[in-house]
Order: sequence, then structure tokens, then C-alpha cells
Amino acid sequence: MFLRVKICGITNTSDALFAERSGADAIGVVISEESPRCISTEDAKEIFSALGPFTATVIVTHTNSQDLLDEMAAVNPSAIQVSADVNRPEDYRGKMIRVAGADGKIREDCDAIIIDQSHGKGIPFDYEHAEKLMKSATKPVILAGGLNMSNVPAAISRLQPYAVDVCSGVEKSPGIKDPMKVLEFLKAAGKIPVVRKKEKISR
Repeated sequence: MFLRVKICGITNTSDALFAERSGADAIGVVISEESPRCISTEDAKEIFSALGPFTATVIVTHTNSQDLLDEMAAVNPSAIQVSADVNRPEDYRGKMIRVAGADGKIREDCDAIIIDQSHGKGIPFDYEHAEKLMKSATKPVILAGGLNMSNVPAAISRLQPYAVDVCSGVEKSPGIKDPMKVLEFLKAAGKIPVVRKKEKISR
């Protein structure tokens, strides 16, 4: 299985480029006023435009404002991740990621589902809840919530999600990424080969 990794809560271009060059498959930004990682749509556009053509771009929001959603869509991200109800989800077909509800119900008006009750606060996901959703889901499932370099290998092994999503687990402070934590997380998720110091390469 090809696992994808999203580094989320990016607030500047240098962190985005470092994550991309280190092996991240997707870069996520937050446009939501209540978040300490909130940036503007203009900032999102600037960050995304610096990335290569094969890196996915995701805007995370909690709004259901049609005008703001349309403004986000105009940035042309690969996906928009929402936790609120959207009036016209069909307008974002091919781009919509829904946050799975605590009731375990799966929304069909989306293209992927993310398990995340943490919203960047580092609150660990519930394994039993995640397993139930994984069994009933007919769409790709992304795992988030309290992930870090220590617990992501077990989470991947046990749940085998489509992707994992990390935010606070690779930060120095909200919105500022720690390069070493980013690298360690990507290694733990299997995106960077671990080379043993005494390992010999046969020719």
C-alpha cells in the first residue's frame, strides 16, 4: 500500500518547501479565524505556488460561508477539508474532504474522509472509533489527531489508512515547523528510508 503523508498547519513558504523536499505528499494550510495557524487566501496562494506540480495542496477550514469557500476554491487547491456543513458540496466535487463525525456516520457528499477530532490541538484519535469508520468507509480514509513520530508506525500498521496527517506533532510552536520533527515523522511513516550506519550495500 502506498501511504501518503500530509504536513498540515503550514504558515510560510520555507516550511512548505522543506516538508515537500523531505518527502511529504501534501501540504496543508488552515484558513479559519479561531486557529492560531490561520493564514489568508493570498498567503495560501503564495505558499502553494512555490510547490512542485506533483505535491498536493489542501486548505483546511471550519467555515460554511459560501463566499469564503468560493474564495478558497479560487486558489485552486487539490482539496478543501471541511468540518462544517456545506450548502453546495457539488460545487467542489473532486476536492472535498469531510471530517468524520463522532457518531460514526459517513458522509457521501465528499471525496475522502478524515478522522480528526483534534483540529491541531494534539488530541489523540480513538482507535476503536477509527477502526469502525475504516470498516464502513467506501472512500479513502485519512488519519489525524495527536500523531507524532512515536505513535505513527503503530497507527499505520494497525489501521492502514490512505494517508496520515500531522500538524502539532512536528512543530516548535503553533504554525512553525521543527525540521527535525518533520524528518523524524516522515521516517517513522516510511517516507524516508532508514539507513543503518553499518549497513553495507551489495553491488
